[in-house]
Amino acid sequence: MAVVSNPLITGQMIPLTTSNFEKQYPGITVKFATYTEGDLRADQLLERKPKALSGGQRQRVAMGRAIVREPKVFLMDEPLSNLDAKLRVQTRSQIAELQRRLGITTVYVTHDQVEAMTMGHRVAVLAGGLLQQCDTPRQLYDNPVNQFVAGFIGSPAMNLQTVPLTEGGVRLAGTTLPLPTSIRAAASRAGLSEIVLGIRPEHLHLADGTGELAGEVLLVEELGADALLHVRLAESGNSVVARTEGRVSLTPGQRITFRVQPDDVFAFHPVTGARLAG
Repeated sequence: MAVVSNPLITGQMIPLTTSNFEKQYPGITVKFATYTEGDLRADQLLERKPKALSGGQRQRVAMGRAIVREPKVFLMDEPLSNLDAKLRVQTRSQIAELQRRLGITTVYVTHDQVEAMTMGHRVAVLAGGLLQQCDTPRQLYDNPVNQFVAGFIGSPAMNLQTVPLTEGGVRLAGTTLPLPTSIRAAASRAGLSEIVLGIRPEHLHLADGTGELAGEVLLVEELGADALLHVRLAESGNSVVARTEGRVSLTPGQRITFRVQPDDVFAFHPVTGARLAG
């Protein structure tokens, strides 16, 4: 078992090429260079002492030191936290590839849901020390068991609004938004008069004035291939975020409408946060 945690304690880190380390682990220097060259880019750091390394470099060395021992299980506690944004993305894919190649079970702790979704075969979501759901990344995205998991998984986060129930659906942005029969039935069995409605940003589709939901553009975040629209909904004044194609020309103050497919809607109990069947 190998643990990657708190690599910045320099008193526990020595140059890998020292004779003492070689005596304890014969051939470890060559092995370290073999594993980390191209994967962690730490092979060029072999001759340096800890005080000569940046925080990110110390992090990479600590990971390399754990990897070369070929443990049965890796325990990684936010190993990318001290890396800059570009190296963080690069190292994330390298760790995933290294784990696939070595075939070693890895328990990876992170607060970054992008890391969890892109690196994990199974993801355990915890809140307040309690396990909320453990499943594949796709299942967490498609079938969250409660409001916490739904809001945590996905970037940008799911839009969550507390809305009153009406005949056939819910009241949102001055109109009735249809709900699947299964959600309406679950809400009726629970005796609810309102629910927490969840819609992911990518499920709000621009509709050229013909959509059910109307609102005013507050801000446009241009991301190149796509854009994030911050919109104030009609009537309620609540804000939502929508992901749209990046070449759509919109400006703050412009009135727009969205179309939402009933099957893309999530519903949660307003008190317990549990998902209502749908």
